[in-house]
Amino acid sequence: MATLNIPQDVRLALAEDIGSGDLSARLISTAVLGQAQVISRESAVLCGVGWFDETFKQLDPKVTVSWKCAEGDSVSADQVLCTVTGPARSIVTGERVALNFLQLLSGTATVTRQYVDAIRGTKARILDTRKTIPNLRAAQKHAVRIGGGVNHRMGLYDAVLIKENHILAAGSVAKAITTIRRLLGVNFKVEVEVENLQQLRDALFAGIDQVLLDNMDIATVKEAVAVNNARSVLEASGGITLENIREYAETGVDFISTGAITKNVRAIDLSLRFLPVNPAGA
Repeated sequence: MATLNIPQDVRLALAEDIGSGDLSARLISTAVLGQAQVISRESAVLCGVGWFDETFKQLDPKVTVSWKCAEGDSVSADQVLCTVTGPARSIVTGERVALNFLQLLSGTATVTRQYVDAIRGTKARILDTRKTIPNLRAAQKHAVRIGGGVNHRMGLYDAVLIKENHILAAGSVAKAITTIRRLLGVNFKVEVEVENLQQLRDALFAGIDQVLLDNMDIATVKEAVAVNNARSVLEASGGITLENIREYAETGVDFISTGAITKNVRAIDLSLRFLPVNPAGA
């Protein structure tokens, strides 16, 4: 599972945005208090609450956030998600960073939920990939879990996936599997990517734990499920969309992985709007 470091994510984002100081916010007196609402402009799965809260915590502890819904909730258009109260200057300064996290992660969770819903009732589950926004992988993988998906490996260091270039360098599927088993030991889980049924047979003969069926059409995936005969965990990937994912799920594969839920993500439309502000003590 991905290890989250929300304070670091926020610290880097604030440094990127504010730099030496927020010039525009200087027009607002530090004495002015304000209250703002975050409103969803479309239906979504809410994700990123921790990052939103941390933004204002780091900027100004006098800012408080009161949520009207929780992480993972389905929200609708024109719904008020939370209120932000405190020094108006701090709220304005933190607005963009806080919303960026909330919009992006809600977008990832929302599209993941769409894929999960599309295969509901089958045994298949949605897997993410390493196709993530740089330096936000753990955050996006958190959003995938919130959306109902399953995390694949976090990086190159925590799981083995033998891909086509590894196979070409090693000489064959069997040689690649044998070599990595010798290097890491027989108790280490190994997955291999195959492009045809013969490679699948070679991988099964070598005692593979999990097989990624890469860019196979639905008919070939069905045949692969039959060849496998429950000997290994099967994952389908490549060329799979919301339009055809149900057919792939119904072949009997265990997982379907897609980079679309993290690399093609569209931020959810959210806005932060101030209620009338009053000078402190007025």
